[in-house]
Formats: sequence, C-alpha cells, structure tokens
Amino acid sequence: MSALPSDAVSRDLVARFAALVGPRHALTDPADIAPYLVEWRDLYRGVTPVVLRPGSVAEVAAILKLAHETGTPIIPQSGNTGLVGGQTPDCSGREVLLSLTRLDKVRTVDAEGGTMTVEAGVTLQAVHDAAEAAGWLFPLTLASQGSCRIGGNIATNAGGTAVLAYGNMRELVMGLEVVLADGRVWNGLRRLRKDNAGYDLKQLFIGAEGTLGIVTAAVLKLVARPARTAVAFAGLDSAQAALGLLERARRRAGPALTGFELLPRRGLEFTVRHLPGARDPLADPHAWYALLELSGGQEADPQAMLEEILSDALEAEVAADAALAQSEAQAADFWRLRHGMSEVQKHEGGSIKHDISVPVAEVPAFLDEAIAAVEALVPGCRPVPFGHMGDGNIHFNVSQPVGADKVAYLAGWDAMNAVVHAIVARYDGSVAAEHGVGRLKRALLADVKDPVEMELMRTLKRALDPKGILNPGRVV
Repeated sequence: MSALPSDAVSRDLVARFAALVGPRHALTDPADIAPYLVEWRDLYRGVTPVVLRPGSVAEVAAILKLAHETGTPIIPQSGNTGLVGGQTPDCSGREVLLSLTRLDKVRTVDAEGGTMTVEAGVTLQAVHDAAEAAGWLFPLTLASQGSCRIGGNIATNAGGTAVLAYGNMRELVMGLEVVLADGRVWNGLRRLRKDNAGYDLKQLFIGAEGTLGIVTAAVLKLVARPARTAVAFAGLDSAQAALGLLERARRRAGPALTGFELLPRRGLEFTVRHLPGARDPLADPHAWYALLELSGGQEADPQAMLEEILSDALEAEVAADAALAQSEAQAADFWRLRHGMSEVQKHEGGSIKHDISVPVAEVPAFLDEAIAAVEALVPGCRPVPFGHMGDGNIHFNVSQPVGADKVAYLAGWDAMNAVVHAIVARYDGSVAAEHGVGRLKRALLADVKDPVEMELMRTLKRALDPKGILNPGRVV
C-alpha cells in the first residue's frame, strides 16, 4: 500500500473503528492489506487506512453507525471477484474497506421447505456443497464459485450459466438481512414463497452493489436436484445457426433446457492453447459452437432427448457437427472449455471487455455488426464474443492484435466501448448485463437510462444513504 494522503482517515478514527472488531481483525499492515486493494482484472488499485473484518452483524452495524456519525465512506467487499471496480477503494485514503469474509456461516438449511439461510461471506461453492448435502441444488453457477461469495453475488445480481432455467440471483433470494447506512439492521430473513404485505424491500438491495445497504445474510431458494443431465458440444456455421438450434432445443426440451452457451472459434483456440488438458471436442473447426445442457428427473431421459435435438438439427443443417458427452467426466470437460474462456484471454495480451445483453433474437445481428465495427476501429484486433446466448447476455471481449503494445491497446478502452455500446443501444440492450456498474460503467448510465429512472435511483440513494457513505462513486 502506498503512503496515505494527508487528508486520509485520522489515526484516532482508525483506532475507534479497530476497537469495534478487535485489533486482530483490523488490518493496517501494508502486506496484510494489499490483497484487498487490487481488482481481479488489475484495472483498479486503491488505498485504505484499514481493512475491517467484522465477525457478526452487530459488528457491521457498529461500524456503519460510527461511519454515519463521522461521515466516513465504507467500501464493502466479499470475495473480491467483481469485474467493474465496485469493491476496490479509491486512492483518497478516506475510504475504509469492510470485508465480509468472516461472516461465513450457513445458519440453517430447511430441507423440507427447500431454503437455506447463509451469511454474506459464505462462498458460492460452500452453498452448492450444503445444498447437495441436503438433497437440493442451488443453481447459480459461476466460474469463480470457489472464491466469490454470496454477499457479492447478491450485490451484483449475479447471473452465470444457469439463468436460462433458474433466473438471476434476484430470482433465487427469498429474504435478506441488511445493515443500513446509519447502523440499523433490517431483518427480512423470511422464508415465504408468497408475501404481498407491502413493498418487496429486498429487491432494493439486490443488484445495488452495496450503495443502499450492506447485505449480511440471505435466505436462498433451493431447487430440485436433477436426477440426470446430458451435455453436448455442437459446431455451427454462424451465430444465426446457434439461434436456430436454441429455438429447436427450447421447443423440444422446454424447462429441461438448463444451459445454452455460445462460443466462438477463436475463443476455443485460446482455451485449447492455454488451459491445461483442454482439447477440441470436434474433429473439424467451426465458426461458432454451442454448449447445451438438459436436465431431468428419474422419469425423463435427457440424454435421449438431447440426442434427438442434435439429430434433427444435423439433418436440417442447422448444426454442422456435434458431440454428445458419454460420461460425467466428458460433460465436465465440455463445461471446462466454457468456464475457462475468460481466464485464458489474459495470455493473449490486452483484452477490452463488454458485458452486454440484447434481446435473444437479436444476438446474431448484434454480433455481426459489433464484430465488423471493432475490426474497423482497430484493424487486426481479435473479437472473442461468448456467453449466455439463452438469455441474450454476451461477453463481447476483444483481444489485442498479435504483437501489439498492450498498454497502447488498452488506452483505447473507452473508444471501443463507445462503438460497441452505441450498437447495444440501437438494439435496446444493456451495457451492464450481469457484472454490475461499479466504477467502470457509472458514467455510462445517463446515456442508457431514462432520465426519470436516473432520478428515481438518486432519490433512493438519498433516502437510504443521506450522507453518501456507502460505496460512494459507484453506480450513482
């Protein structure tokens, strides 16, 4: 950590904050603080006088009460896997970082009702494991699930590869416990499937990125664990063909279609090149690929259904080739190609990212237009658009030209964003589909949101955080 600015939080105030959690859990040594200050993509680095690691909701409440009294900005952080800089302090030295990693208890699992109450610092993988032990499934699936935590998943309304069947995090949260900006605690940990007694307040905090309150616990909705799944990898000549395959799969499988991911040839080449043990599932190269997953109960046979879908698609020349996983290990290998696609791009130099969504039917047209636009803007650049075609969310990443200077290429981030986001706007899409707004996209909101919508957001912020201490400079 670099030296703190002269107007940073005073030593006396740091000592008051530290006393609330105990010296062991108030980190001030630069070596201890360092891991909390760098965003995963290394786009943001900050400083803080102290990292507070509360172990209870009472300690979180005490921290926010003191912060409210003293006007001290608080930056909440859980797994530090966010991709838009929302969890990283700035360089002012005035922002105190509040880590939720010690709030890591699974409080209860209701095996009869199909719910689980967990604290914000529980990793997504731990939630998966606890659900499985109880005979249920928590369907949110992310590449970072071993390190991302539920608090951050809720704060960003995380999506992932299972949204097609189960929805975003918003659809998987039944109740919340939230500490408000002044230190009051709202206990909304209800396990009710139906509750129309007034406003649905939990929805205010889901996707708010810690700007309206800090989530400390949640009641999560569990779903029936599929008895059997089937996974296939299909080669396609175009994104339009992928849309045709998606339509066939939806009509034939209905809710049994639990995954449909789109991958480009270049992305597969990157993954095979850099991900240990990865290999191309098909004999010949194809412009695009689709990863399909079907799930079913004891009475259903997703393998036979998926084989029928692929056979029909091949006969109709919608798909050019396909491989149906013959074992759980092979299915896992197929999914590993998809989950590894983000990480491997680092090995190909600078990558300019876009997390966008458009209506599902418009995905092929958007891809054609956006790919042509970025290639015209930066000749030789290598578009790697991939992601959740089933719900219209594409990670439109663009790797630098071979041999280009990484720093110079990344300096064109805003210019490329402007080109891509202008196309997104024409398709009435979103420039922040599942990663959130944070600091990276805050300035973009006014261009894509209705003015009335922006004012409503500011009104909520003023009402719930009148002193502006919760994650200031993020979202609004």
